[in-house]
Amino acid sequence: MKAEAFDQKFDENQEDIIDNLDLSQLRRPGYEQRRIDVDFPVWMIEALDREALRLGVSRQSIIKVWIAERLEHV
Repeated sequence: MKAEAFDQKFDENQEDIIDNLDLSQLRRPGYEQRRIDVDFPVWMIEALDREALRLGVSRQSIIKVWIAERLEHV
């Protein structure tokens, strides 16, 4: 499909255009992931695990959320 036809479908809201997109290469700039290693004391890991279990999420999830919350205030 040519860009002009795609733009027209989008502008006129003729139909759902999602089927015309290649989502396999979809990226969110600035949200790519990169692995890091962080060492925590045992007491901190145990506290994280207790809170993660209480909330029903993984340790990694709770760490990400807490760091993100903190960074919002920087």
